[in-house]
Amino acid sequence: MTAPRGARFYAIPAVAVGTLLCLLWTYWQIVTGNQPTSTAGMSARFGSEVFALLAPLEMAVATLMAAVLTSAAVAQEKDRKTLILLLLSRLTNSELVLGRLLASLLVVLVVVAAAVPFFFLLVLLGGISYGQVARVTAVTVMSALAAASLGSTLALWRDKTFQALAMTFLALVLWLLAWEGVASGALGETPFGVDAEALATAMSPWRAVLAAAESDLFVQMPGSPTVMDLPPVTAFIAVSAVAVLLLNGLAIGLVRVWNPSRETRTQEREEEEARAIWSEPQEGDAASAAARAEAHRAPGKLREVWDNPILWREIRTGAYGKKILIIRIAYLVVVALSAMAIHSLLTGDSGPVELGLTIPPAVKPLAPLMALSVVLVNALAVTSLTSERDSRALDLLLVTDLTPKEIIFGKLGGVFYNSKEMLLLPLVLCGYVWWLGYSSFESLLFLVIGYLVMQLFAAVLGLHCGMTYLNSRQAAGVSIGTILYLFVGILVCMRMMVAAGDNFLAQWPTFAVFILGGGLALYVVLGWRLDSNALKWACGVAPAATFFVITSFLEHSYGSVFFVTVLAYGFLTAAMLVPAVAEFDVATGRTGERVG
Repeated sequence: MTAPRGARFYAIPAVAVGTLLCLLWTYWQIVTGNQPTSTAGMSARFGSEVFALLAPLEMAVATLMAAVLTSAAVAQEKDRKTLILLLLSRLTNSELVLGRLLASLLVVLVVVAAAVPFFFLLVLLGGISYGQVARVTAVTVMSALAAASLGSTLALWRDKTFQALAMTFLALVLWLLAWEGVASGALGETPFGVDAEALATAMSPWRAVLAAAESDLFVQMPGSPTVMDLPPVTAFIAVSAVAVLLLNGLAIGLVRVWNPSRETRTQEREEEEARAIWSEPQEGDAASAAARAEAHRAPGKLREVWDNPILWREIRTGAYGKKILIIRIAYLVVVALSAMAIHSLLTGDSGPVELGLTIPPAVKPLAPLMALSVVLVNALAVTSLTSERDSRALDLLLVTDLTPKEIIFGKLGGVFYNSKEMLLLPLVLCGYVWWLGYSSFESLLFLVIGYLVMQLFAAVLGLHCGMTYLNSRQAAGVSIGTILYLFVGILVCMRMMVAAGDNFLAQWPTFAVFILGGGLALYVVLGWRLDSNALKWACGVAPAATFFVITSFLEHSYGSVFFVTVLAYGFLTAAMLVPAVAEFDVATGRTGERVG
C-alpha cells in the first residue's frame, strides 16, 4: 500500500499476457494455415487444444517463480541481517511470516489474475467452459501458494540462500516424481483401494492442472474415480490448502527458534569478545599482545591458504553452509529414482527403444535430472555472489589486491567443486545407457560435451546476474528464470512444431516472431546493463540457434544439434565471461560507478 511501484511491476503482467497472446496467434497459424475456419467445430477444437497447451504452461511458470521469488526474498532478509531487526520489532510471528510470503507472491498473483480475462476470451472460441478456466486458475493459485510456502519455510530454516533454493527445487522434484511413480503403479498398491491415478491427481500439481483442463463432461461423468468422495481436482485444492496451513503454521511457530541461527549467534559472540578485548585498557606486555592477536585470529585450527584465496575459501571452508550434505542426499535420491526408472525401461518388457519425434521413452528420466542439475548449478553460482554482497563481504574483497580474474575463476572453481555430483552423476547414467547398447559412442560424446557446455553456461550466467543486479532477489529471479524460460520455451516450441507437421515451412514467419522476441528478452535481462557488442550478438544468435537445434533434433540430426549448441552457447558464455573479468570493477561498483 505504501511502497512505490516501479515500471517493472506493471510491465511483467503485460509481458506475460502478451506472450500468451503471441502463443495463441502462433498456434492459430499452425492449426488453420492462414485459412478461415468454416465451422464452429473447428473453432471449438482449436480452443480446447490451445487451452490444453497454455493451462499447464501457466501453472508451471507460476509455481516455479513463486518458489524462487519467495525463497530468495526470505534468504535476502537473512543475508542482510534485516530479519533480526524484524524479530526485534513488534511484529508478531504470523505478521512476519505471512506478510513476507504474500509480499513476495504479489507479482505472481497479479500475473495469474491478468491471465484470467485472456482465458475467458478463449471460451468465446468454444471447446472450453468457464468452469474449466475456474478450475485451472484455482489449481494454479493453490500450487503457487504451496510452492511459495515451502520456499518460505525452508528459507527461514536454512542459513544460506543456496540451501533454501536447492532444497525447495529438490523437494518439488521429489514430490512430483513420487506421485508419478504412484500413478504408474511402480510404488505398489494405493491405500484404502483408492484409484492410483486419482490419488496422484489429488497430490500432484502437474496432474491436477491436466485434469482441471479437461472437459466438464469428463470431470462430471458418473462413475469417475474420486478421492474421499471428492473429485480429484477438488481434492488437490483441499490438499494444497492443508499443506499451506501446515507449512506456514510450522514457520510461524519456529521462526524465532530458527532465527537467529546458531552460526549467527556464535559469530556475534566472537565479535563482542573481540570488541571487549580492544576496549579494555591494555599494558604493553606480551600478554596484551597475545590477547589482541587472539581477538583477530579465526577460531579453529590454522590452515594454509592457497595462492587464490577465493578458490580456497569456496572449497576448503563452509562457504555454502555446514549442512549442505542434506542437499547432496536429496539429490542422490533423485538420481537413484532416475536410475531405477532407466533400468526398468531399458531392461524391462517394454520392447525395443525407438526414436520418434519426441524424447525416447527409455531416456525420459534423464531429461528432468539434467534440467534439475543445470538449475541447481545456476542457483549455486548466482547465490555465491549475492550472498557475498548481502553480507558485505564483497566490499572487503574489492579493497584487496585480488584481481578480477582471481575472483571470477575462484568463484567458478568453487561452484563446480561443490556441484561435482550434479555434473558427474547424470553423465554416469548416460554412460550406463551407452553400455547397454542403446546409444552409440558418438551420441554419448555429443551428449557429454554438450551437457558440460550447458553447465558452464549456467554457472557463468549465475555469476553474470549476481554482478549486474544489485538486488539479490532480482538477481536470483532473473538468473534462474532465464534457465527456466529456456527449458519451457523449448518444450512449447517442440509441441508446436510437432503440431505443424508437414506444414512447418509455411509457418516459418510465425516462428520467426518468437525468435526475435526471445532475442530481445534475452538482451533486456542480460545485455542492456553492459555496453558489450559481443553480448548483443550472442543474445541475438542464441534464440535462432536454439530454434535450429530443435528442428535438427526432431529430424534426428544429432550432429547438428551438438555443434550448434556448443557454438551458440559457448559464444554466449564467452560474451558474459569476458566482460565479467574485463569490466569487473565497473560491474561491482569498485571504481565508484555502478551498472543499473
